[in-house]
Amino acid sequence: MTRKYEDFQKFIDALSRQLGEDIALIQMDQADAHVTSELRWPENLIPVCQPAHSPELNPIERVWEFIKHQLTGEVFTTLQQLRDRLQQVLEKITKQQICSLSSYNFILEALFYAASS
Repeated sequence: MTRKYEDFQKFIDALSRQLGEDIALIQMDQADAHVTSELRWPENLIPVCQPAHSPELNPIERVWEFIKHQLTGEVFTTLQQLRDRLQQVLEKITKQQICSLSSYNFILEALFYAASS
C-alpha cells in the first residue's frame, strides 16, 4: 500500500517535467498529502495552500459550478445516464473556458511576480 502523499508526488513530478523551464504556482487545499514534509517540491513549482474551509478560493470550484449549471433541471434514472451526460458536457468545455473559469487575479499576479523575480 502506498503512502497518501506518493500519488501526489508522482503528480507534481510529472507536472514539473511537463513545464520544463516554465514556473507554475500550484494552489491546493491543506489535505495531509499536500502539506506533508515528505514531499519533494521541484524548483519550478510554487506550492500555495489556501486557508482551511475556503472552497471559494479554489479555482476548480468555479469549474464544478459551471458543470453543474449545464446539468440543471435534468433527471437521470441511472448512474450511467449521468456519466454519459457528464462526458458530453466535459467534451464541450474548451481550454479557453477552463482558463476563464479558473483564473483569479491574485493567482495571475502571483505568477507574474514569480516569473519576474
